[in-house]
Amino acid sequence: MATAGKVIKCKAAVAWEPNKPLVIEEIEVAPPQANEVRIKIVATGVCHTDLYHLFEGMPKDGFPIVLGHEGAGIVESVGPGVTEFQPGDKVIPLVISQCRECRFCQNAMTNYCEKGWVADRIHEMALTDSRLTCKGKKVLQFIETSTFSEYTVIHQRAVAKIDPAAPLDKVCLLACGVSTGYGAAVNSAKVEPGSTCAVFGLGAVGLAAVMGCKAAGAKRIIAVDINPEKFEKAKVFGATEFVNPKDHSKPISEVLSEMTNGGVDFSLECVGNVEVMRNALESCVKGWGVSVIVGVADLNFSVHPFQLILGRTWKGSLFGGFKSKDGVPQMVKAYLDKKLKLDEFITHNMTLDQINDAIELMKHGK
Repeated sequence: MATAGKVIKCKAAVAWEPNKPLVIEEIEVAPPQANEVRIKIVATGVCHTDLYHLFEGMPKDGFPIVLGHEGAGIVESVGPGVTEFQPGDKVIPLVISQCRECRFCQNAMTNYCEKGWVADRIHEMALTDSRLTCKGKKVLQFIETSTFSEYTVIHQRAVAKIDPAAPLDKVCLLACGVSTGYGAAVNSAKVEPGSTCAVFGLGAVGLAAVMGCKAAGAKRIIAVDINPEKFEKAKVFGATEFVNPKDHSKPISEVLSEMTNGGVDFSLECVGNVEVMRNALESCVKGWGVSVIVGVADLNFSVHPFQLILGRTWKGSLFGGFKSKDGVPQMVKAYLDKKLKLDEFITHNMTLDQINDAIELMKHGK
């Protein structure tokens, strides 16, 4: 392309400081360096993790920054040493790397990779070695991606090449939320046919977890949320029952235990609340129940050892257990083969200029 090797000026939504609206600015995006790919972002979703950095985490060294990590686009140019990608490829930026070389990437039991932000900056989520500048000031890169920009530069270990037929405005959702929830059920919990499941929280991640439970053959899928308006949407993805904790005076774990003759086989916490995490564990049946933490919370908490000694398994799930470069293209193919819902997750189509409106809609569960 004519822009290869040159600085690109483009629009981006810059978060100059925490807890303030994003500002649409003209930024400069430098050419990719060794092993990097410059991508024209075509579509991006808004995820609660973006809001977490802006309104809750608010790290003192985490601004200014371009947020966004649920994107899809087209390769504009590549840096030296890049052989996997070429200009024109459709790609999805990845929230976790897959270098394919470290001992974790070479172990089938995990999708953790010791390269990239998850390894050493998981509490910060901000990359200082950024190719983005605005008004002469370095702008940080969010989770190695920064998709609230018309162009971004990403290390090739955190980019997945996808089917050229994929609609980018749909498959961008596979960059985070949908893959995370779906994989938590299928890969992390390993939901079994005929089982009973409970999914706590019916945002995009929770709805994707419901879809994963159904794909795995669960017989009963109990959706748990304090917003009753979400049940109709949950039914679309496979939920069979709905429980609102506000409708009950007793703990939700007791409610679910009574509904299921002692507890569910699998529970998935998709909220990011430590109290809900504990409730999800205690909702599992003794002996073999498996509870998976999917939501993120930066708090410590405790649970009675007997909850685990009696046979329950408690585990976490990072990006749905998918090895990212391998898993995301597989999820794209599943969508193209009509084995995976994506269109049903989309509530609004908005422009980059409307990013603050989109954030307000998400804050209010719209």
